[in-house]
Amino acid sequence: MKRAIPVLVLTVAGLIPVWRYAPSTDTSSTTEVAEPASTPSTSSSGGTSNQVVAGSTIKTEKGPVQVEVTFDGDKISSVRMLQQPNHPQTKAAVPKLIAETLTAQSADIDAVSGATITSEGYVESLQAAIDAKPASSSSSSSSSSSSSPSASAAASQVVAGSAVGTEKGTVQVEVTFEGDKIDAVRMLQQPNHPQTKAAVPKLIAETLEAQSSDIDAVSGATITSDGYVESLQAAIDAKG
Repeated sequence: MKRAIPVLVLTVAGLIPVWRYAPSTDTSSTTEVAEPASTPSTSSSGGTSNQVVAGSTIKTEKGPVQVEVTFDGDKISSVRMLQQPNHPQTKAAVPKLIAETLTAQSADIDAVSGATITSEGYVESLQAAIDAKPASSSSSSSSSSSSSPSASAAASQVVAGSAVGTEKGTVQVEVTFEGDKIDAVRMLQQPNHPQTKAAVPKLIAETLEAQSSDIDAVSGATITSDGYVESLQAAIDAKG
């Protein structure tokens, strides 16, 4: 009987590892999923829905170029540089490229003289941002704005300046305000003249930078510049 007890104890001890290392019945596994490198973000304020999309980073001889585009529905409401070459010609070209983009509402814009490499990188990154914008955003934006038009009007206001008659022709601008900020300027009327066409993007770029009509006239287009400033100031004064 004394021998039977140790045998029984050893038998039980031998079964313990079997119970401890019994195979698990849980067959689930964990898989890590990487998030996309760049995902458009959506922000809503006052009933409007804005989408901010970063374009691809374009490597150029001067340095990397990358833009960030803010869409208000299908409209390009603003463009911001995330990366750009630290070069005087680039710094001078960027406001012109942004002004042309806001006017054209696309990447179909001309390169800025003296900054062709940066211009090409800008256009490529801009087009990538436009392509990356989800198409469904426009319908959701329009539905939200239609459901609360008063809130949308409070966030964004479009004001046409007075039509100013000049020796070259009539000049009239339309200004889009986001709160107190001048968000975009569009020409409603302008003289059909090469110097005017060259001057307008510069005037718009100066306006967006100065956030007022206190800007310099463009050399070679003084008459158009004066008419532009007068119409612009009228729009600013008329803003509610």
